[in-house]
Amino acid sequence: MDSLRYDLPALTIRSISVSGMDNNVYLLTAKESGAQVLIDAADDLPAIRQLLADGAADTSAAPRLALVATTHQHWDHVRALKELVEATGARTAAGADDADALPVPVDVRLSHGDVGNFDGFDITAVHLRGHTPGSIAFVYQDPEGPAHIFSGDSLFPGGVGNTDKDPERFNRLLSDVAERLFGAYPDTAVVHPGHGKPTTLGAERPHLDEWRARGW
Repeated sequence: MDSLRYDLPALTIRSISVSGMDNNVYLLTAKESGAQVLIDAADDLPAIRQLLADGAADTSAAPRLALVATTHQHWDHVRALKELVEATGARTAAGADDADALPVPVDVRLSHGDVGNFDGFDITAVHLRGHTPGSIAFVYQDPEGPAHIFSGDSLFPGGVGNTDKDPERFNRLLSDVAERLFGAYPDTAVVHPGHGKPTTLGAERPHLDEWRARGW
């Protein structure tokens, strides 16, 4: 089980990979308040519990899981969601157009540009249409460093997410990614995808025209 840790001034980002599909689960913990947001309870509740336990070391306060946020409705990103919510009582958030497909009631139905305010940090919802109707990227803007973009399955190293060879969906997704991520954030922004390793917008930006030309 691969894990990564980013130690930022106001919060710590941890991630683990779960299941044979290499799904990433991300945990953001505010150092001063202990407020936590978990992104994509993909699978393996015991591993997620261990992630939360590890995250407790990232704050001097009592850790508190304030929100479980889901990037999109696909089954491989929500397999532990119901169990985690039942175990913790945490609130849930997902894109408005994907919310009804989730295995739990969604407390916060997100639209493009919505901002979640937590004790010590904010997260912005970026709606990226195409992989699913309601796919959301979650963005934390570090006041002292690069933005961190949790892109779900909408943006990966080497291209955008799967659109089932549907040209309309592909063009919509690439246009949203180009405008709402590459057009809004600088090259230093770190991209944390739903599967696999992180990248940066700078590493991917030169290939946008290539992606559009190849159609995937």
